[in-house]
Amino acid sequence: MAKTLEYKGHPLQRKDNIIYYGSFADKYIIMLQILDTKKVKDMDVASKVSVQLQLTDPDIRSRDRVVKRSEKDSFYSALDIGVVWLERALSSR
Repeated sequence: MAKTLEYKGHPLQRKDNIIYYGSFADKYIIMLQILDTKKVKDMDVASKVSVQLQLTDPDIRSRDRVVKRSEKDSFYSALDIGVVWLERALSSR
């Protein structure tokens, strides 16, 4: 059985250029979407990343699920803000 990749106690799942951070069993999840990349040596590195704090409720229309959004110029700064948003959202239940 494959082990799920985790960061700071929450799962990370990737589908193409979208990374989900958190569990769909929780009320909130972070969606990171890589919008643009640049070449660094021979590697593609994210240079524009959209971050969204979303509700996981499937009964809410997808555009109404977004609670917060931002754009960052690196994957790490995007994940950084996403971690803070998710922790705050999940602890305020």
